[in-house]
Amino acid sequence: MGQKEGYFAPVRTFLPHGWKLALLSRGCARIVHAHVCAHRGPTPRSLIFRTIRATVERMTRRRSKHFGRNYFSSSSVAERVLILLVIAIVIGVTIGVILPRISPKFAELTGQYHATGTAAETLQKLPVNDDVSTAGYERELFGYRETDDDGNGCDVREDVLARDLTGVKYTKLGGCKVKSGVLADPYTGKTIHFQRGQTTSSAVQIDHVVALQNAWQSGARDWSQQKRFRFGNDLYNLLAVDGPANQEKGAASAAYWLPTNGEYRCDYVARQIGVKDKYGLSVTTQEKRAMLSVLHSCPGQAIPND
Repeated sequence: MGQKEGYFAPVRTFLPHGWKLALLSRGCARIVHAHVCAHRGPTPRSLIFRTIRATVERMTRRRSKHFGRNYFSSSSVAERVLILLVIAIVIGVTIGVILPRISPKFAELTGQYHATGTAAETLQKLPVNDDVSTAGYERELFGYRETDDDGNGCDVREDVLARDLTGVKYTKLGGCKVKSGVLADPYTGKTIHFQRGQTTSSAVQIDHVVALQNAWQSGARDWSQQKRFRFGNDLYNLLAVDGPANQEKGAASAAYWLPTNGEYRCDYVARQIGVKDKYGLSVTTQEKRAMLSVLHSCPGQAIPND
């Protein structure tokens, strides 16, 4: 449009999307004041900008006030009831979901720690001890992979892989070492294709469901070496799992770590309780509450048999 288009090209970019400028023959817009359009000759660009900016700001303020009156100053009974209903829902969610997680006493009042089944019953019988210490702990004290309790000539890692993987293949016929297989990982819910190798074997690791360090501070420090070795290689306390998930867990109890696979949490906690009951280990108050909170979601949860 020549020179006049040059004046208004930047003006269009300034206005909100969808607003249209109706250009006049003198290079003015209908939304600006009359004294600008009355200007003879080319209109100064700075004057156009200032005038349009002021006009847009006034219109925006009017629209904001109008919006506020319509939506935030409810005059009808129905609107007021709806607002009160939303507020009640927010308060209900806060009381029912958030408060039990941050206040143990409130969780007890709401039944968050109420559970049924043999897992919950066994948990109630476990000793509670909050005076725990990791002093003196060393992983080697449990002799992991140093015994052959079933006498098959294979170390316990190979036994667990052979038990928990499907489609198992061995490095040689009649041997112990698992070459490959498929794991339905209980901790993450992922399917992992295991392949033995220097850089691939760690994809599947063997987890002590009740961690060795947790066992130590729960009573194992007072055991004989024979009992610690038996615990460290007990198939009941061992699972083949996703390597990264096992590393993330570390030595954490149920109070600080649970599987990301929500469908397995009840079985996981029940097995921890079964292990602690089998070996006479204690739980902390926080650990017990965390376990009960999980078991609350699965009424009748039983202790695993094997």
